[in-house]
Amino acid sequence: MNKLLPMLVAAMFAVVSVNALAAKHMAAEKGAKDEKKEMKKEAAKKAPAKKDAKKAPTKEEPKK
Repeated sequence: MNKLLPMLVAAMFAVVSVNALAAKHMAAEKGAKDEKKEMKKEAAKKAPAKKDAKKAPTKEEPKK
């Protein structure tokens, strides 16, 4: 009985620590997903500007 209580306290401490670590990791993962979405949106906004640059007329070189 003397060893049971310290073992229960140690087990509870381990469970709480692992749970806190997992929650922190999940929050970071969610933040990374949000950042990827924002980057895709920014890239989509910049993409039409690149298309316009490709459509710009270029000077044709005279044939020899």
